[in-house]
This record gives sequence, C-alpha cells and structure tokens, in this order.
Amino acid sequence: MKFGEIPVAEAAGAILAHSQHVGDTRFKKGRTLTADDVAALAAAGIATVVAAQLEPGDIGEDQAADRLATAAAADGSLTASVASTGRVNLYAAEHGLVAFDPARLDELNLVDEAIAIATLPAYTAVEAKQMVATIKIIPFAVPGEVVDICTGIAAEAGGLIRVAPFRPHKVGLIQTRLSGTKESVLDKGREVTAARVGELDGELIAERRCAHDEATLAAVIGELEDEGCEVILVLGASAITDRRDVVPAAVERAGGTLIHLGMPVDPGNLTLLARSERAQIVGLPGSARSPRLHGCDWVLQRLAAGLPPTSQDIMTMGAGGLLKEIPARPLPRAAAAAAAEPRHAEPRIAALILAAGQSRRMGRINKLLEDIDGAPMVARAVDAVISSRTAPVFVVVGHEADRVRGALAGRDVVFVDNPAYAEGLSTSLKHGVAALPEDADGVLVCLGDMPRIAAAEIDALIDAFDPIVGRSICVPTFDGKRGNPVLLGHRFFAEIQEISGDVGARQLIGAYPDLIVEVAMDGDGVLVDIDTPQALKKARV
Repeated sequence: MKFGEIPVAEAAGAILAHSQHVGDTRFKKGRTLTADDVAALAAAGIATVVAAQLEPGDIGEDQAADRLATAAAADGSLTASVASTGRVNLYAAEHGLVAFDPARLDELNLVDEAIAIATLPAYTAVEAKQMVATIKIIPFAVPGEVVDICTGIAAEAGGLIRVAPFRPHKVGLIQTRLSGTKESVLDKGREVTAARVGELDGELIAERRCAHDEATLAAVIGELEDEGCEVILVLGASAITDRRDVVPAAVERAGGTLIHLGMPVDPGNLTLLARSERAQIVGLPGSARSPRLHGCDWVLQRLAAGLPPTSQDIMTMGAGGLLKEIPARPLPRAAAAAAAEPRHAEPRIAALILAAGQSRRMGRINKLLEDIDGAPMVARAVDAVISSRTAPVFVVVGHEADRVRGALAGRDVVFVDNPAYAEGLSTSLKHGVAALPEDADGVLVCLGDMPRIAAAEIDALIDAFDPIVGRSICVPTFDGKRGNPVLLGHRFFAEIQEISGDVGARQLIGAYPDLIVEVAMDGDGVLVDIDTPQALKKARV
C-alpha cells in the first residue's frame, strides 16, 4: 500500500487519510475518492491530498477484518458485527465462558503490526450479546500474505476463540456444623450458594446439614450423588488446612479423588477441587458465604461450561487473582469502573421509537397503522428494534395513542405519552429521552414510519459507537446519503431537552460534525420513511 501526499488528479480510487472540507461539504477520513470527488476537490482549489492507494495483492481493511473474524469465530458460538473502518467486533451468542489459547492469540498478534485482536481475559463469564473480542486492521489495507498467515493461525483447531455455554446442571450443598454453629449462618450460606449456582444456569436441588466429621460427611456426599447431583459443594464449619483434614478425607472416603487444594486467588485460597465417578466436588472456605467475587466462582464457572480445571490450571490463576479491594489503593476498581466512559464493557443502548405524529401529509389515515406485508407499519419498525441489541425499547405515543398501543400489543416495549405531540417531533424526542434509564450509554432514535429497517443495521450502528475515540453520533448511510435511525451518546441527553420545533435530532447532529461516524449499509431501508400516500403505495408494491 502506498501512503502519502498525492496530486488530486491522481487520487481517484485512493482512500482519504484525513477529513477534508470541500466547499460546504466535508469528505470524511476513510472515504474512497470517486471521479466526481476528484473533480470537486480540484474545483475547490485543492491540489493534493494525503491518501492511501492499494497495490496489487493488498486487501482492504474491512475485507481483511471480515476474513479474520470468520476464521477466529468458526464454531458458531460468536456473532460478528458488520465490518466498519477496519473493525469487526465479536459477541457471545449465549451465556457462557470465553475460551481461547492466549499463546495462539499472541502468535497471531506478533505476525504484523497491521493486525490486532483484543479479547476479554480467557475464561471470563459473559452474557449473550456481550462483546468478547475486537479485530482491528490498523492501516487502510494489508498485504494478502499477511492476512493469509493470520487467518491460518486463527482457523486452527476450529477457531481462535469461542464461548463455551453454561449448561443446566444439578447442584447439591452440604454445610457442616460444629458446636455453636448458628443456623442463621447456614441459612445465609444456602442463600448465597443458590444465587451463585443460578447465575451459571445451575439449580441447587438439595441441601444437607451435618456434623463436621469424616464419616458423616462421606455418607452425605454419597446421598447427594444418589440424588443425581452433578456438582457437590461442601461448605465446612472449619476451613480446610491440609489434604488430611476432615473435608478432603471425607471426599476420599466417599470414593472421590483430590485434584487440587488451594489456589492463588484471594478470597478463595483454601478452595478444594475433587471428583468422584458421579460428581465434581468443591470444598468451599467460609469466605464463600459472601456474595462477592470469589476464587470458587472461577472454578464453578469452568465446571458449568464443561471445562473442568486441572491442577495446573488452578495454579496459574494468580495473575489477576487478587480479588480483594484494598483501602490503600488510590482508585478502587468499583470507583474506576464508575468513572470509565462508556460506563459498560458492552454499551447499553436504549431505543426510542417516535410514534406520536399526526401523519398530516397522509390525509385522514394514521400511516403508522397501515398494513405493510401483513403487519402495521409501526409494528415492523418496533419488531426490528426489539430484535437488535438495544434494550429497553421505548415507544412515544400521542396521536391516536390507544390505537398505536393496540397495534403493538404483546411486545416488550415501554410506552411514553407525549401530550404535546401536535407541537412537533422535538416534543416526542424530549419526552422519550426524559424516560430513559440513567445507566444508558446512548439512545437509538428510530422513526415509527420506517418499516424496512433491519436489526442487523441497528447492531451495525451500535458496533460503530465508541465515545472514547469520538464516535458519539452514529448515522447510517446508503449510497452516500444519510438516513435513520440515529444513535446518540449519553452526553447529548441534556442538550436534547433544548431542541424545539419539528426537526428531531437533525439540529443537534449538525452542531457536532467531528463526533459523527457514518455507517454504510447494504440496503436502502435506512432512507425509506413513509410520509405520503404515494410512498405508502410504493412500499406495498
């Protein structure tokens, strides 16, 4: 790839390296210059531009990122975003545990500085739709041979990274007693353990309380195995201090085998892992009665995902294993997380569907209730939004509010009333934003008269959203034309309350050109809003 300052006359097909004002128009960084663009630059008196020109064998940034994503996520446990500016994000398809070989990831990242893959730490628990990894092509293009090497590494063993889903599993809990043990302490142990197990798609099907002695405990372990418990947790009245202590001795007496005692994770140092022919057995220290993150959580996650740790696995958990907050730290993790921008690892984007208007240009009908391919127009827009990664979904109603509610019956949406709907679109926007949750990182503003919007297009806007690098306003485009819906960052919520008239967010978008990222779409649904009888007729063809 060639990069540098080139004469405008030779710039057709080149990729613009820096944004460039051309009269009243702004050509954004990353734009592939057309012959018309070159003519406009020349007419504006611009003689040269800094741009990239692909050479034979080069692969463009988006194509390269797509190829790597396909190879890295080959097993189907991850979904990939649409490539944009050389980036593809990978998301968990379901609740589970991130699994990959860090050495192979390092091998790939060491091939060439042009290709970078960042992931969550190995064995991180993730929710469905949570971002797991991001693939970024640093320059505008990469030599094909570099992409081939990296995709080869990524494709080994069925893919570079996967999410092992948490499987439904039956769990039993044994709590031992010594003289003076309070039932309230045991009650709390059961409550916390049930919650811990439930978060991993398990079910606490049985609990036993028994004396803290080897023979009794061994017998109870056998009882829970007979009841079908796949995982047995032993919360002892006294911490395990040696492999010959009561809990490990009882496990062996019951026919179990000790795998490892202790772990370089605090809290959780005195955790025991064992197994029998019928169950995995985990000895828990007293600190596991607290609901806070604990070393046993790392073990239980592995078991729930079908990735039981070996002794060596446990002994190498020390990096990052200090889970305690230390008061002497200048900025504890909880405070650091609260100060971060965006405030969540995967941005929380609420959706706002504007469906309060009077449809004046449609005559006497309410266009939102008109049938499009068997469903009301507004229902088609709402269904696309619900199917995307936005949540929660708010619908602003005003004109014929009861009929609009009826058209959306049974859908998981929150209705917001706008009594001032006749005063223009801005009133719906303000009422809707005022109802958004405080922890929303941004809002997708969608018009109710856009029945051809697709969930994948909405997710592409979310993928492009990154306030840290200045992508706080995400606008879809088709064939170079801007459309809707638009994604706006949390920083604009207060300013939206100052908008007036019937212009929606257009005025706000125009005020912040440097914070806009345009996201190219494959279809023209982002340009199609139905305002007239003629447009409605065309939409039904």
